[in-house]
Amino acid sequence: MESPAGGAPAPRALPYYVALSQLLGLTAVATTGAWLGLYRGGIAWESALQFNVHPLCMVIGLIFLQGDALLVYRVFRNETKRTSKVLHGALHVLALVLALVGLVAVFDYHGRQRYADLYSLHSWCGLLVCGLYFAQWLLGFGFFLFPGASFSLRSRYRPQHVFCGAAIFLLAVGTALLGLQEALLFKLGAKYRALEPEGVLGGALGLLLAGFGAAVLYILTRAGWRRPPREEEQALSMDFKTLTEGGGPGSQ
Repeated sequence: MESPAGGAPAPRALPYYVALSQLLGLTAVATTGAWLGLYRGGIAWESALQFNVHPLCMVIGLIFLQGDALLVYRVFRNETKRTSKVLHGALHVLALVLALVGLVAVFDYHGRQRYADLYSLHSWCGLLVCGLYFAQWLLGFGFFLFPGASFSLRSRYRPQHVFCGAAIFLLAVGTALLGLQEALLFKLGAKYRALEPEGVLGGALGLLLAGFGAAVLYILTRAGWRRPPREEEQALSMDFKTLTEGGGPGSQ
């Protein structure tokens, strides 16, 4: 596969796996909308349909957009590092905003209906995901976008940042699967075993979410698919290290 002048060629199979991930992710979002529209009455804020805002926002934000944010450095291999950072951070911010809307929707709905909060494994995992996601974004901003962070701190934190990002993403997918199962059982009850159409659609949605998570994880874990450092970026990194720590190419 050819690349722009001066850029590193993308691995031959990478575009196909990225396309597969996007197909699975977009289909999962569309299936979520179809499920809510066909079997849950759609979405509306000031009504009994307010709860439906929650799954839609979480699937779009904490799964699809978060997954795409993780793939930025694999897809945009030849753009400047700053451009990739801004896009990576912007997608995470948008995902975080949608997650907050989803949280407000479900807590407000429970308050209106006088339902209990935070009693299920899904709710506990959901709060954990949101808390970790927010902390991850703050740390990422502080280390990689804030200009005062030192070169050595960035280098030491980068592996932890990558691991935590993938772990939070997988936890988000697992939490969504727990919530989907909970919602189906809550409504269908014993009829769930009779392969009700809503249950079948919910099962298909669960497979799509799991498939999207697996595709993103596979792309992230292929060492040969990492974004190669550009020569000018390596030079800038050495200059940054020299300015912030007094180091240089020959320093220890």
